[in-house]
Amino acid sequence: MGLLVMILGLALFFAAHIFTTKREARAQAIARLGEGTYKILYAVVSLAGLALIVWGFGHYRASGWIDIWYPPKAMKHITVALMLPAVILVVASYIRGRIYATLKHPMLAGIKLWAAAHLLANGDLGSIILFGSFLGWAVYDRISLKHRKDAGAPPIPVGGTSNDLIAVAVGVVAYLALAFAFHPVVIGVPVMGA
Repeated sequence: MGLLVMILGLALFFAAHIFTTKREARAQAIARLGEGTYKILYAVVSLAGLALIVWGFGHYRASGWIDIWYPPKAMKHITVALMLPAVILVVASYIRGRIYATLKHPMLAGIKLWAAAHLLANGDLGSIILFGSFLGWAVYDRISLKHRKDAGAPPIPVGGTSNDLIAVAVGVVAYLALAFAFHPVVIGVPVMGA
C-alpha cells in the first residue's frame, strides 16, 4: 500500500515538474488560467505529490520493506561523503557565484548527486524507485533545458567567489543539520555513527 501511494505521489510530483518543461503547453495554461492561478495549481499538485511520497515511503519503510540487493557497508560511507557536495550545489543554486556560473544548473547537479548517492547505499525496492525517479527526472530536466527556446525566469544576479564561500559555509551547516538532526529524527535513519 505504502509503495503504491509513494508511486502515485511521484507521478503527481513529476507530472507537474515535467509539464513545466513543455514550454508551449505551459504558456497556453498560463494564458488560460492566469499566472497566479497557474502557480497556485502547480504548487498544490507538487505539494500533494510530495506529501504522498513522504507518507507512502514512510508507510513502506514501516510495513512493506522489499530488499533487492544488499549494498556493502562502504557504500554508506561513500553516500555520506557525496552528500556534502550535493548539499553545497543545491545551496549554490540560490547563492550564485562561480559555482553557479560554471555548472549553470547546480540544483540539478545536486539532486543527481543526492539521488545517485542514495542509490548506492539503499538496495530496497522503494528506495530504488524513489531515488531512481529523482535521478531520472534531474537528467531529463537538464537535457530539456538545453532545448528550451524561451528565456525562462528572470535572471538572478551572479556574484563572485565570495558568494561561493558563503554557499560552501551554508552548505556545510545544512549538511551537518541534515546528518545530525533531520535524517535521524525525520527519516528515522541515523547517518553518523551508524
